Amino acid sequence: QVQLVESGGGLVQAGGSLRLSCAASGRTFSKYFIGWFRQAPGKEREFVAATSWSGGWIYYTNSVKGRFTISTDNAKNTVSLQMNSLKPEDTAVYYCALSPRGTITDSSYDYWGQGTQVTVSS
Repeated sequence: QVQLVESGGGLVQAGGSLRLSCAASGRTFSKYFIGWFRQAPGKEREFVAATSWSGGWIYYTNSVKGRFTISTDNAKNTVSLQMNSLKPEDTAVYYCALSPRGTITDSSYDYWGQGTQVTVSS
């Protein structure tokens, strides 16, 4: 059974940094893609970043390019999202998700974690 567990959320001031982690278990993930999505109160869930487990394919939404970095640790089955220069508009619940293909479409992701709250104060 696939399980995704996020950690690393919290409260940070604008301009600060956080590092989110997604620990995956339950199968071999080498042919899968991991995405990070976020959902702010009253808004639809939106794509943030995604990577293949090999790291050979990576994609970011425009609003986080240059500030966020997604990376994988294959030995630990963990995907991290390093978030720098955080802005109040980054405040949301962040979710990691698993897909058999590289895509920004959330409906293509079959497994989801429970989410971790990120709050950026101004």
